[in-house]
Amino acid sequence: MIHRFTKKGLNFLLDVNSGAVHLLDDVSYAVSGLIDEKMTETCPDAIVEALPQYDAAAVREAYAELYDLKKNGQLFADDDYIDVSKYIPVGAPVKALCLHVAHDCNLRCQYCFASTGDFGTGRKIMPFEVAKKAIDFVISRSGKRRNIEVDFFGGEPLMAWDTVKQTIDYARSIEEEHGKKFRFTITTNGLLLDDEKIDYINANMDNVVLSLDGRPSVNDEMRKTVSGAGSYDIIVPKFQKLVEKRDPKLDYYARGTFTGKNLDFAEDVVHIADEGFDRLSVEPVAAEDGCGYELTEADLDKIYAEYDRLTDIMEARRKEGKPFHFFHFMVDLNQGPCVVKRLRGCGAGYEYVAVTPEGDIYPCHQFVGNEAFKQGSVLDGSFDMDIAHKFASMNIYTREKCGDCWAKFYCSGGCSAANHNFSHDLNVPYEMGCKMEKKRLECAIYLKAVEAMDSDL
Repeated sequence: MIHRFTKKGLNFLLDVNSGAVHLLDDVSYAVSGLIDEKMTETCPDAIVEALPQYDAAAVREAYAELYDLKKNGQLFADDDYIDVSKYIPVGAPVKALCLHVAHDCNLRCQYCFASTGDFGTGRKIMPFEVAKKAIDFVISRSGKRRNIEVDFFGGEPLMAWDTVKQTIDYARSIEEEHGKKFRFTITTNGLLLDDEKIDYINANMDNVVLSLDGRPSVNDEMRKTVSGAGSYDIIVPKFQKLVEKRDPKLDYYARGTFTGKNLDFAEDVVHIADEGFDRLSVEPVAAEDGCGYELTEADLDKIYAEYDRLTDIMEARRKEGKPFHFFHFMVDLNQGPCVVKRLRGCGAGYEYVAVTPEGDIYPCHQFVGNEAFKQGSVLDGSFDMDIAHKFASMNIYTREKCGDCWAKFYCSGGCSAANHNFSHDLNVPYEMGCKMEKKRLECAIYLKAVEAMDSDL
């Protein structure tokens, strides 16, 4: 399977199964549209005749070069992963927790999937004893896995600050005896940040996610305090201080959401970068029709154009020596990450689970509150392996619509929660999400290519 596209005068040919990306001249690109996996060594006369605008010898030479790529396994490569997918273990160890230390929030974001922080179950803070049980649970379920990820999540986790600190102290106190190494992340809206919390986070958190939507007017329309005031002026100086004091070797990123109300979201990306955050993401909202800020099929052309505009901006910024990293344009063209992750994605429900303040276990934060997906409790150590096996057994080959999709090895079949919420089937990809992902991938591949070309000059 191949995928062809052009962008800003460059012709790209992606071999889906091998992951090889080729930059072609105009003749070769034209020829590539007329070949298939059955191509033979000799260029058919029909291809020459179909391209009268090009010299016949040039067409035959281009065909020969494409055939050489095929012989070398870089074009129309066999799908070596079909058999691999049949043997992916479904009893994989749990190696990551999304710890919902707070089902409460001091913001009232319009688009919040968590019902403004309480997930529809009432506002509460996770007691340390529940968090302690969660750490014990992941250690017992992690098998031989040494590295364990814990993301402090909400709601707003800074509202459960004592629980956060006690949990880290406890995990650190027992990791050596169990042969484990914990890596901590916190996702925060920033309202409660102060110097003490900033210093603690920078000393103890391997990653920090800072929630910020972009320009003040955009952020404040969606991300209001309980009193109805905007949050931008409160949080941005605090975020800036955190990043300024943070070891550059440690991860962080500013994470925003764009909606139908700011389809010019490239402006928000640039604004966040200009405020001093060079690692960022502004992601499409997942919202129900009729809410007033949803994204629709009618918006796709504008969204595509905005990703193109953002691509141009990022290329120009790099050349000016002012680059920034946009999460959705980061792509590995060297067949990474591992094969299993390419085939089935994030690991929700079997390698990664969410734990509520009551100790209930769900496949991920987006399933919390949906009793059909409740997997057990860290309080008694129960864990529904049938649900875990259901999630672990899904991959790009069990999702029928992924079979002939050129992007399948990059998106791994999409987000199971989005599939469930919009397609009402874990195995049926969320179509609009697929379309946006394909556009982002083409932009990402282009940026990788031009950066490599410039480095060769």
